[in-house]
Amino acid sequence: MDRCDKVSLQGESEMRKFLWASLALVGVVAGAGALWEPLAATGYDMPKRSYDVEIVRDEFGVPHINGKTDADTAYGLAFAHAEDDFSTIEDVVAMTRGRYGALAGSDGAKVDYVMHLLGARETAETRYMELSPEVRAVAEAYAAGLNHYAAKHPEEVRLSKLFPATGQDIVTGFVLRAPFFYGLDSAIGALTEGKPLPKESAASMTPIGRDPEMNGSNAFAIAPKRMADGKTWLISNSHQPYEGQVAWYEAVTHSGEGLDMAGALFPGSPFVLLGHNRHLGWTNTVNRPDLIDVYKLVMNKAGDQYRYDGKWMPLSSKRVWLPVKIGPFNLPVPQTIYRSIHGPVIKNDKGYFAIRYAGIDNVKVVEQYYRNTKATNWEEWTQSMAIGGIPATNFIYADKTGRVAYIYNALFPDRKPGYDYTKLLPGDTSAAMWAGPVGFARYPKIVDPASGFVQNANNTPFLAAGPGSEMDPEAYSPYLGIELGMTNRGLRATQLLAADSSITPQELLAIKMDMIYSKESWVGAWMASFAALDLKDAPELAEAQKLLASWDWSSDGKGRADALAERIIRFGARRNWRGEKMPDPRETLQEAVTEFKERFGRIDPPLGDIQRLRRGEVDLPMLGGSDALRATTIWDAEQADGKMRVRHGDSYIMLMRWDKDGKVQSESIQPYGSATTRPESPHYTDQMKLFLAGGYKPVHFEWADAVQNAKRRYRP
Repeated sequence: MDRCDKVSLQGESEMRKFLWASLALVGVVAGAGALWEPLAATGYDMPKRSYDVEIVRDEFGVPHINGKTDADTAYGLAFAHAEDDFSTIEDVVAMTRGRYGALAGSDGAKVDYVMHLLGARETAETRYMELSPEVRAVAEAYAAGLNHYAAKHPEEVRLSKLFPATGQDIVTGFVLRAPFFYGLDSAIGALTEGKPLPKESAASMTPIGRDPEMNGSNAFAIAPKRMADGKTWLISNSHQPYEGQVAWYEAVTHSGEGLDMAGALFPGSPFVLLGHNRHLGWTNTVNRPDLIDVYKLVMNKAGDQYRYDGKWMPLSSKRVWLPVKIGPFNLPVPQTIYRSIHGPVIKNDKGYFAIRYAGIDNVKVVEQYYRNTKATNWEEWTQSMAIGGIPATNFIYADKTGRVAYIYNALFPDRKPGYDYTKLLPGDTSAAMWAGPVGFARYPKIVDPASGFVQNANNTPFLAAGPGSEMDPEAYSPYLGIELGMTNRGLRATQLLAADSSITPQELLAIKMDMIYSKESWVGAWMASFAALDLKDAPELAEAQKLLASWDWSSDGKGRADALAERIIRFGARRNWRGEKMPDPRETLQEAVTEFKERFGRIDPPLGDIQRLRRGEVDLPMLGGSDALRATTIWDAEQADGKMRVRHGDSYIMLMRWDKDGKVQSESIQPYGSATTRPESPHYTDQMKLFLAGGYKPVHFEWADAVQNAKRRYRP
């Protein structure tokens, strides 16, 4: 769906305005030698209690946590994760307090602005008691585990008065980050910069890091009847940044109360977000339905009231102070936050614009994820899914009974007929307002398809299970805003799975590592546009055109044209993902040729020579492509030797399967290692070679197995 027509706005960025206009204030304060920091968050008093938990580290440093209660386990998980990546968790806690700018400067201040704009903190505080006692206990225990680590390692704490963390901090993190997975930055980024609203926005910094619109994933669930080994298979293949606030961390948890999960989580999460328990498993892929509406407010002359259903309503406003780290100082920058009945309001040169988005003022995302982990069968799991907390993301499910399923999950606005919700909406009438999401019964779903498989690779849900098993698009209201785009990955996965009626495990893993681009995908049309160029006047470009014509449609690094083709595809992948017009082919080719000549002195360098997986002293060739099933989504070109460091793509991968007796077994791999930000650890880079080789390590799910493979066993 194209959002380009939603609003046309020009003018200087409000975000930039307040940051740059504040330089005078900064100068005054800095000149006075002042150091400013906001006070620690206030709220409730956390319960004082002790926790009983044991941690085992296996041969790859993966923590296995065993507690008497779910809260005990969450406490141990926090401590173990902090041992491996305390700095990132501290960043997340700072975001929940509106203090990230004190650590990350102006980029961090932008995140703080968003936290205040959305009212994430207020939502967590006012609705905290809506969460079940079990979830509150888990959140508070996780915070206590962080506090314990911070107290033991005060030298690692970079921001004063940040700890002790609270359960409300943990919940705030979920509230703040969840809507950015479906593109809330599209509205915020465009409105603050006074630009037309695109389908997606390339905001420089969000609560989930850089380039949020490129977060993706592949996922496959195959029923026993389709597998040669008669097992139920589930493959989780997330595409996330390799570092930062939404980089995956692997853990296995056990609890006397049933919090038994193996899988991965983000910094700040008190439980596993995807993976498996004994009975079932699930994984996620990013989806992008239209879950955001923007309203133009009709204001009075004073700018303090807006008209709504014939009445003047007060525009809520409050002054907040954003800390900005500049040198040794944390300096305050003022910003006014507005809110209407619709939701957050952004003021720019063209007026006042309100944003209403899925999951607004909702804390149930924490409850739903927790209940997912506790489910023991399909009925319990779908009851959890019906809670309506997770605002978006596809769910691909499998269990020990052989069931496989795909749910296009989203808190779809229950929109009223009569308006084009892809465009700017009138803010002066309730007729254009929605009160809440549609029910779970209306979500697109495929359960036990005749094909025996479901897949998603960030493609439309209407191509998910192969011929004869697909959902009918006509069965769903256009007001749901369901995406219709197709990725090469989704097309290849469907084609490969549908072509094999008896898939061996080896064949399934080969599909996951597929590096082919289909000529039937968007890539085919994109490459055809280069072949059609008339380049008689540009010999250098004609040479590149000839090289592209020889490309073997693979990113396996074996062909001379692989690197240039992949660079060309990368120029188009972001546009295709956003649903935007593709760039000019001639200009794109010129840019690619110029870049390659400057960096490598040639247009045909081997792909593996320039596309690298780098960390510390380890520097290895990485193959795959930006929209290949073996994904290398984003290159970081700012390398001294001109080569490209992959920082986003295939990240945490997990293989799960249940045999005929219902016993689960799993393997996993991640790009670097478990010690996320600890260069001194042997687990900082110890999975890199295995990851690049397409290998996997065992997941010691049972506690006895973990103990048998323990390299370290301790209590926090």
